[in-house]
Amino acid sequence: MSSKTKCQTSASLLVGSRLKARMRTTGKWHMAEIVGIKELDEGRRQFYVHYDNCNRRLDDWLNPDDLDLSCVRNAARASQQNTALASAVLSQRPSSVIGKKAEIKQKDQPETGASTSKGWARGRKQLKLVDRIESAAVADQGKSKLLELRELKRTNDIVACIKNVQMIELGRYRITPWYFSPYPEQLCHEDCIYLCEFCLKYCKSRQCLGRHLTKCTLKHPPGNEIYRKDSISFFEIDGRQNKLYAQNLCLLAKLFLDHKTVDFDTDPFLFYVLTEFDSRGFHIVGYFSKEKISAEEYNLACVLTLPPYQRKGYGKLLIEFSYELSKHEGKTGSPEKPLSDLGLLSYRSFWARAILELLIKQNQSAAEGVRPSTAINDISEQTAIKRDDVIYTLKQLNLLTYCRGQYIICISQDAIDQHRTAMEKSQIRIDPTRLQWSPKDWSMQMNRVLGR
Repeated sequence: MSSKTKCQTSASLLVGSRLKARMRTTGKWHMAEIVGIKELDEGRRQFYVHYDNCNRRLDDWLNPDDLDLSCVRNAARASQQNTALASAVLSQRPSSVIGKKAEIKQKDQPETGASTSKGWARGRKQLKLVDRIESAAVADQGKSKLLELRELKRTNDIVACIKNVQMIELGRYRITPWYFSPYPEQLCHEDCIYLCEFCLKYCKSRQCLGRHLTKCTLKHPPGNEIYRKDSISFFEIDGRQNKLYAQNLCLLAKLFLDHKTVDFDTDPFLFYVLTEFDSRGFHIVGYFSKEKISAEEYNLACVLTLPPYQRKGYGKLLIEFSYELSKHEGKTGSPEKPLSDLGLLSYRSFWARAILELLIKQNQSAAEGVRPSTAINDISEQTAIKRDDVIYTLKQLNLLTYCRGQYIICISQDAIDQHRTAMEKSQIRIDPTRLQWSPKDWSMQMNRVLGR
C-alpha cells in the first residue's frame, strides 16, 4: 500500500518513499526509492536512492535539489521509528551493524589453525545470524520476538544496501567502490581507505600505510605461484593457511560484487589471484575462489576483475584458468550461482568461444567430404564445461536444430565469422604448458584434520 502526496519540503520524506530523482551521471530523471537518509549540519539532509531497473552500483547520495517532490509515494509501512533508526545508523555509524561484526571476527580468528568438523561440514559460514535463530525465537519467546528479529534484519539489509566506503587507494590506483563492504566502522568515516597492494592490509591514512610498507616484506600474494607467462602470474592461496589475506581479499571484493557474501571462515576455500609483474612486484589484477570440496562440482565460487583492469580480457582469462584446473582434475565444472551481471556476460562469452573453437577445429580436421560428428557429452569432456552449460550456450548461439526426433549441432558461417572476430580481439590466453600444478585430494586432508 502506498499513497501519492505532494511534499512541500524534503523534511517529510521517509525511508521507503518513492519519487523521481535526477541521476548525476546522465542528468536524467528516473523513478527511485529512498534507501537511507543522512542528517547533516544546520538541519540539512542527504538522501541515498536506488534507481528502478538500474544496477545498484549507480545508487548515490543526493541533495534535495535532485529530488522531484511534486509526486511522492510514501510506503505505508515506512514508519517514523524505522526511518529514524535507519537514518541514525547511516549518518553516525556507517557500518555499525555489520562492520563491528567484521572487526570482531578478524580479531577472533587466528591466522592459522585446524579447521573444525563443523566448519568443514557446512562449507561456509554466512553472516545471517537472524535467519539461524528465527525458529528458536518462535518456540521460546513467541511471535513478538520473531517480528522484532525480522525488523532488525530488515534494518541490517537497509544498511548493507548503502555504500559506506567513499574511496580506496590500491597501489597506483584510486578506485570508487560500487557497493557496501563491512570494513571496520572507524575507517568508513575517512575520505579514503589505503590498502597495501601485496598483503591487502587496510590503513586509515597514507602515513599509516607508509609505516606498514617499511615492515611488509611481501612483493606478491602469500601463496604458491602456479602459472607464469610473460608478465602474467597466478598464485594459489589456501584460505586456511593464509586466513588474514583471504579475509582482506573478501572485503576488497565485496566493494565491487553486489551478491557476494563476505566469508570470514575462509578455511574451505582456495583463492587464485591473477597478477601483473613489473620491477616493483606482482600487482593484483583480479581473482577467483573455489571450494576445496564442492558437492555441486562448482569450479568457481566468486570471480572479480578490479575496475582498473576491466575490459582488457582478464575476466575471461580468470574463467579460462578455472576450467584449465578442472581439466587437470579430470572433471567438468560450472560457476556457483547467482553470477553478477558482469560475470554472466564474461561466462557467456567464454562458453561461446570455447565451444565454437572446438567445433571449428573438428570441422577443419575432418576428411574432405566427411561430415564431422560430435556429441554434447564429448564437448563437455573436452572443454570441461558442464553439460547443462554446453546446452545453454548452443541454444543461445542457435546451433541446435531438431531433425527426425533428435537434436543436431549445426554450425553456420555467421557463427564462424563471429568467432574469428572475437578471437582477433582476444589477446590474452592461458598456455596449459605453463601451469605447474597438480590437484589435491582435500577429502583425505579433511579426514586427517578430523582425526578419522
